[in-house]
Amino acid sequence: MSLPVIYVENLTRRFGDFVAVDHVNFEVNAGEVVGYLGPNGSGKTTTIRMLLGLLAPSEGEATVLGYDVVRQSEEVRARVGYMSQKFAIYDDLTTLENLTFYGGVYGITDKGRITQTLELVGLTGHESTLTRDLSTGWRQRLALAIALVHQPKLLFLDEPTSGVDPTARRAFWDLIYQLAENGVTIFVTTHYMDEAEYCERVGVMRDGKLLAMDTPTNLKKSIIKGDVWEVFAHPLELGLEHLHELEGVERVGLAGDHLRVISQRVSDEAMQNLLRRKKIQVEKIERGEPTLEDVFLALAK
Repeated sequence: MSLPVIYVENLTRRFGDFVAVDHVNFEVNAGEVVGYLGPNGSGKTTTIRMLLGLLAPSEGEATVLGYDVVRQSEEVRARVGYMSQKFAIYDDLTTLENLTFYGGVYGITDKGRITQTLELVGLTGHESTLTRDLSTGWRQRLALAIALVHQPKLLFLDEPTSGVDPTARRAFWDLIYQLAENGVTIFVTTHYMDEAEYCERVGVMRDGKLLAMDTPTNLKKSIIKGDVWEVFAHPLELGLEHLHELEGVERVGLAGDHLRVISQRVSDEAMQNLLRRKKIQVEKIERGEPTLEDVFLALAK
């Protein structure tokens, strides 16, 4: 049996009295796309920095591609790709010049490799464009190209789609899965709940703790035990207030133009009767499906 690409045991990082990452344990196997989900400040970036050997753990241990992240950090960094939240791209250089420069850092001087990498991320035709003139989505493609130019087998992506529009996010995830199909293992952090649905497995982080890690389907099945209801009623704020009165209702929240209810053994008829007694107009109540946002809220309560 092959060793995990990433192995983490009781990984901990303290900054004074503050525990940024608290005894985290997980494994990532070759070819997986693993998401690390959590709000800003939950410890996602600190975890990646320790795995890259950029930050020493206060406690615990980890290996990446079989190398110890403390004793063999140079070997780790030479063999992985890393796209940080704030990627360093030179605005006064063209796309091609930026990639050629960073390729040189990795000892890549083959112009064919540079061209191939630009093609892989869809930047063909933008070689002569100054980086300052690229949109955020295209800049992120360039940052991905820089992380890929030395053809790593493991890629760390730290909130790679933050600040881009939904279309660009979808296109970026298409690229991620294209890389995975070519044998690259992906470890990606995100605070977008819908984005985490694309991952084969998801770790849920909060306040430095890894609350759970499994496939999105298994997380929903194991964490969300009750029923999910989509309640369309007016006024919403009154429905939000009164639905909590029903025994068995675990959570009520706003979901755009309706309410989302997680409940145990509560029928739609019981909800309708309560709302009508409170003079709340009920348009419809229908079954919903659990989401990773429901999982996160259930774990974080």
